[in-house]
Amino acid sequence: MARCMLPILLILPGNLFGATPDQAAVERGRSALEQRSFNPPVWSISAYENVWKQWDVADKPADYSAAFRERYGLHAAPFSNDDFPMGLRKNTSGILKGLSVDCLICHGGSIMGKSYVGLGNSTLDIHALFQEMNLASGRGGKMPFTFTNVRGTSEAGAMAVFLLGHREPDLTLRVKRLELGLHDDMCEDPPAWWLLKKKKSMYHGGGGDARSVRSIMQFMMGPLNTPGDFERAEPIFRDIQRYLLSLEPPKYPFAIDRDKAAQGKIVFEKTCSKCHGTYGENWTYPNRIVPIDEIGTDRRRYDGLTAEFGRYYDASWFAQEKSGWLLNGYKSRQTPGYQAPPLDGIWATAPYFHNGSVPTVYNVLKSDSRPKLYTRSFRTGADDYDPAKLGWKVRELTREPDSSWPAIERRKLYDTSQPGRSNAGHVFGDDLSEEERWAVIEYLKTL
Repeated sequence: MARCMLPILLILPGNLFGATPDQAAVERGRSALEQRSFNPPVWSISAYENVWKQWDVADKPADYSAAFRERYGLHAAPFSNDDFPMGLRKNTSGILKGLSVDCLICHGGSIMGKSYVGLGNSTLDIHALFQEMNLASGRGGKMPFTFTNVRGTSEAGAMAVFLLGHREPDLTLRVKRLELGLHDDMCEDPPAWWLLKKKKSMYHGGGGDARSVRSIMQFMMGPLNTPGDFERAEPIFRDIQRYLLSLEPPKYPFAIDRDKAAQGKIVFEKTCSKCHGTYGENWTYPNRIVPIDEIGTDRRRYDGLTAEFGRYYDASWFAQEKSGWLLNGYKSRQTPGYQAPPLDGIWATAPYFHNGSVPTVYNVLKSDSRPKLYTRSFRTGADDYDPAKLGWKVRELTREPDSSWPAIERRKLYDTSQPGRSNAGHVFGDDLSEEERWAVIEYLKTL
């Protein structure tokens, strides 16, 4: 019987389960992202078990994995991961054993207490994580630059500049780091991966080509990965890219006033769709880069990645990807401002603006309502979410904490007067009436 079935199986499209080639690639990509480690270990398991000794507590917390996640703003993995949070992975396959770091540390988030692959991590303190895990490993706590200025954001651009500066264009290691204009005050909030399927360009400024696979491999630039490791991983990341393009946003979990949402759709399409597109079965998205003087939001990220870095990136392996019969390479490009993103699943992607400076959609649409100095719980449950204004509940402060506060506590404070953290700009909602504003918010719940 088995011999009779074999020829039939061989001529079926896709894999044995009848999947199309694209579906098979999506599943391979999902499996690789959830199960494989693309970086060698950076910390031992014992460092993880003992890092609590850096927390100024007398005893190891009873529910240690939960305490670890809360300390650093990490989230439970929605897949098998040996009880480690998304972003950390037990690596026992090579000579080195221990914990490695992957891209889900920034791109694995939580909303309403549920974890999602591809939701930006809006609670992460990656500076505290690296600093304290390094101390627990006996390496000392001095960091090469600031990884996090305010919790929930990271200096991802600075990390790319720093790591590429340690590489030759062919990705062999340099003896001395090349200075490419490192700025660690850009305060970046990671966008949701499910938006990629609509975008022609990546990153807040639209400087990367969304077709590029190699660009999403930059997190592998730690010193223990060789050029050969990048070459071997590239086909796997082609499948991972297919998986990222298959992701869908979570649905708004509360009741929606459909009549008000219908009114809001009319207002939205009249005032917002030119930049953010239209939605539904016949959706449109203009891939518009809004000039910096027009959008008016904090320009630190716009200015922070230098032309010098762009030229070196374009000369590197990352930009030399095979992209067609006649042309090779997906090079970076200088743009006039920031990309207006699609708004699919916007309810889940708070805080807003590229620097995470605005806690709710209501604050986005009414600029004088934006808090200037505030903090929040950095938990992601129902009690921490504002379902009316769409975003995180915050507590406004009247003065900054004194210098006696530990750095990890100071990073929980969002001070919009600091470099890279302005909440100005995007005042397009100010002309709406309050009724129109609430109607637009109701419509956005449906996306």
